[in-house]
Amino acid sequence: MLNRTGDGGEAAILYGDADYQVLRHGAFVTCAVTGARIPLEELKYWSVDAQEAYVDATAGQKRWQEIQAAKQKPE
Repeated sequence: MLNRTGDGGEAAILYGDADYQVLRHGAFVTCAVTGARIPLEELKYWSVDAQEAYVDATAGQKRWQEIQAAKQKPE
């Protein structure tokens, strides 16, 4: 896991199964559920499939439920 921070802006991340790759250096990523800024050194939760970060496990679970519910809706 590469945790180099940049100019204090938002990092661009490629989320993998066990770690992530920094594509554009920055100090934080944004939680896809809450909008909270997550410092890279505190990033622990993300979705490989959705390619998004979560501030905590609760936010990740909420997003997973939203994705599952969307898959169940008829078109």
